[in-house]
Amino acid sequence: RSSRSVNTQIAEGHGRRTYPDRLRFCVIARGSLSETLNHLIDAFDCSYIDEEIINKFRNRVSEVEKLLNGYITFLDTKNKES
Repeated sequence: RSSRSVNTQIAEGHGRRTYPDRLRFCVIARGSLSETLNHLIDAFDCSYIDEEIINKFRNRVSEVEKLLNGYITFLDTKNKES
């Protein structure tokens, strides 16, 4: 559920009118991304997935986190300009 929440929160924030609202939903999305990584680490710890899989997902999470942080920075800048 946390992995689905990432794009859901971004979409919900995009539908909002103000930068603070958009920013808030993106921060929630970043939290869901962290939660997803934690679930993957738990799966690895329980030997449900192997090291190759966890590393692949860590890289993907890192890529999404960089994009999301960039968008959060953009929204924060726009919010301060308003």
